[in-house]
Amino acid sequence: MSDNLKQGTLFEMKNETQTGPVTCLGLTFENDDARRAYFTEELRKKLPELKKIEGYPIGNDEDILALSDPPYYTACPNPWFKDFIYEWNTSDSSNSDENRYHREPFAADVSEGKNDPIYNAHSYHTKVPHKAIMRYILHYTDPGDIVFDGFCGTGMTGVAAQLCGDRNTVMELGYQVKNDGSILREEVDEEGRSIWKTFSKLGVRRAILNDLSPAATFISNNYNMPVDVQSFRDDAQSTFDYVEKKYGWMYETRHSDGQIGAINYIVWSDVFICPECSGEVVFWNAAVDREVGRVKDVFPCPHCDTILGKKQMERAKISKYDAALQETTIQAKQVPVLINYSVSGKRQEKLPDDLDFELIQKIENMEVPYWHPTNELIDGFNTRQPKGSHGITHSHHFYTKSSLFWLSALTDRCKRYDYTFLPTFSIINTITKLYRYVVKKPDYKGQGGGILSGTLYAPSLVRGLSASSSYKRSISRLEKIFSFKSEYSNYAISTGDVSKIEAPDSSLDYIFIDPPFGANLNYSELNFLWESWLKVSTDNKPEAIENSVQQKGLDEYRQLMTNCFKEAYRVLKPGRWMTVEFSNTKASVWNSIQTALTEAGFIVANVSALDKKQGSFKAVTTTTAVKQDLVISAYKPSEEMKNRIESNSNTEESTWAFVRNHLENLPVFIGNKGSADLIVERTPRVLFDRMISYYVQNGFNVPVSSAEFQNGVIQRFPFRDGMVFLEAQVAEYDKKRTLVRDFSQMNLFVTDENSAIEWLRQQLLAKPQTRQDLHSNFMKEIQHISKQELLPELDILLEQNFLQYDGISPVPSQIHTYLSSDYKELRNLTKNDPVLMRKAKERWYVPDPNKQADLERLREKSLLREFETYRDELVGNRKKLKQFRTEAIRAGFKKAWGEKDYQTIVTIGERLPENVLQEDDKLLMYYDNAQIRLGL
Repeated sequence: MSDNLKQGTLFEMKNETQTGPVTCLGLTFENDDARRAYFTEELRKKLPELKKIEGYPIGNDEDILALSDPPYYTACPNPWFKDFIYEWNTSDSSNSDENRYHREPFAADVSEGKNDPIYNAHSYHTKVPHKAIMRYILHYTDPGDIVFDGFCGTGMTGVAAQLCGDRNTVMELGYQVKNDGSILREEVDEEGRSIWKTFSKLGVRRAILNDLSPAATFISNNYNMPVDVQSFRDDAQSTFDYVEKKYGWMYETRHSDGQIGAINYIVWSDVFICPECSGEVVFWNAAVDREVGRVKDVFPCPHCDTILGKKQMERAKISKYDAALQETTIQAKQVPVLINYSVSGKRQEKLPDDLDFELIQKIENMEVPYWHPTNELIDGFNTRQPKGSHGITHSHHFYTKSSLFWLSALTDRCKRYDYTFLPTFSIINTITKLYRYVVKKPDYKGQGGGILSGTLYAPSLVRGLSASSSYKRSISRLEKIFSFKSEYSNYAISTGDVSKIEAPDSSLDYIFIDPPFGANLNYSELNFLWESWLKVSTDNKPEAIENSVQQKGLDEYRQLMTNCFKEAYRVLKPGRWMTVEFSNTKASVWNSIQTALTEAGFIVANVSALDKKQGSFKAVTTTTAVKQDLVISAYKPSEEMKNRIESNSNTEESTWAFVRNHLENLPVFIGNKGSADLIVERTPRVLFDRMISYYVQNGFNVPVSSAEFQNGVIQRFPFRDGMVFLEAQVAEYDKKRTLVRDFSQMNLFVTDENSAIEWLRQQLLAKPQTRQDLHSNFMKEIQHISKQELLPELDILLEQNFLQYDGISPVPSQIHTYLSSDYKELRNLTKNDPVLMRKAKERWYVPDPNKQADLERLREKSLLREFETYRDELVGNRKKLKQFRTEAIRAGFKKAWGEKDYQTIVTIGERLPENVLQEDDKLLMYYDNAQIRLGL
């Protein structure tokens, strides 16, 4: 882009009704141009202070100002967030009474595809469909509420917030909308009939959006800003016509009959050197078999017939003068091997001929007359491959000369970094040497290829797309972004660290975030090309990822995420909800997210699935990858709850205050298609874990033991299907439970003692069994037990956690119910009938909650004895524990915490294998907090 960017009218081609007086943050301006000019100067004054904020982007003042559209969008931390929030909160007070707000967690699984035109208008590394986000926003908020997304990416949360006011889009979700704006969803009443029940109101929600990446916030702004579709179409077409007239000839080739065809793409192939004869081997010619649609793993050298593989050979290199760098560079040699083009409306293919080679050489010898970036490729995890394999060291090396001509010419035609630049911006990555040509079978109907998701991988076969045709396609796609009615007054966007948001305490109504997950994606590296053209790039110091080059491991990632969640906790109103989308296969990363959430103060209430209907590259090809993303629903405790617990933190009553409040925030019933699901959060064991986490994170002593908790729960709350309810909830559960036939248990993957116990519980809830019945299936389930887990024998697990019928006393109701329903000959028999007693003898079953408490006492004593042996074993030496019962470590840490023996927790924690701490949220919670208490 020209170094002297014109601050021209953003909507220069709009009609007069769109350039009239505008009001922004209480100020009235002649038009948007005047508004922008005023706030740009105000932003300029604020830059010196904003630069002190960690996460401030890398770029000079003029480029940051040119990229911004203040106050709605700033390519740096947005200093007007507080003003927007104050204006929105005072203009809409429909939810001013926080005590009236109540929502259960959105517990239904969501399935929204990626085929929506708005979703597909611009690519990004990860995106949650806006229609999926709409379901959450409609559930948790009312019109006028403020939604926050601190990792906004392309701004889908902002789009979703605005589209909550669009009747047609809401109805596309399967909801009904009444004339008064009430939104209804289909439910089942107590008679099993389908009914439509009001759950939300039609109306726009406001969005506060943030991302560390200038590329992301630039896309977000263009997704959310109001733009006239016709103006966009006219402006983009005018830009295309200008560049096409000057450089369209670069994508022309001659057909066999002499007609001029328009090139769709050129396939470029790596050239290798045979290690035997030193002859050049064109990879396409030697390895590609198009007749069967595959690339051979081994192939003969065309010169000496030596059998070769790609890994055996070095790439051929070429040395050439780089005019942009004014130095000679050495890069991998790539040659054109196939041209795909269109003539008379039909696609054709040809081998490059002399005229094609002459044209390519002519372009190569020309000097690009416009500005283009020459940024040096940053040192990173994803940048090593293109550097090492192909000698791609600077941003312009990713392009063929023709692509570089087009991009720079298109950029030069844009007056500002706004919607006029978006079609150019959208093809910056797609017309690079990263775009793979994938050899397909002859009858394959699709296009194939593409950039390898989540990488900067430079392939051996490049599909060099025509910038001309790519730009035309981008215009068509991007029109969809502007097809919905948006308003400036409904969003504000900031660029910077999410842990440094300029927003008041307890001022936002709902949070939806899709944060980075471990080492899944390194966004700052993947956005390198986009940000090179924007002249503003990411400061990756606060980037919450695992990256060995940035020296960020799992601990650093967890701390960065904790900082982000603490800020989210600060700005969220008490009693309100946050939704976190999670996509990672590693248990340690899942644990880090949960730990970060609890450290920040959030309480997890539900985990559901979000099916995007289209797997990522890894999800499709790797059997261990998750096929569905998980969605965590967590809430910020109300002030009333916090005050009640803090004022009675050392008493047992505070425990039950926590449990009552938590139960109020849990779904009452989850189920569909005639089946009820176990709500894990309502089981006594998970309730106890949530209570302990809250107390430990807040520095309180845990006032009850596991056994006391079990006793207290059964005395104070009704139970159904092994789950705990409030009196006000149990009637609703009973009504809905009678309408379903089956009860679905969790799908478990047994890796330790805790999950083994839960697996046994599920088996025995469904069917009381003898040890012999259980044994063979149990042995199959424990094949994947963690190597450090010292799993007790099946007999011990049964004795410590369940009860066995002795055949003497009356048959327990748990066994009686099962036998009388599954065996016709045993129906209508009394519990002391000899026939029934013989059939029931030696069967293990899940005890009633009151008897469970007695078992918990015995088990806890046994676990603590085991813990003492570990502690004794480690006295006077520095060896690590190699095998142990994780449950014994948990019990010992809990006891030590209650006795304020923090040193024991830290000492034992240091002797555990690192992966055990990283993958166990309870152990990590005790260990981290004990370190804090000791000042470590």
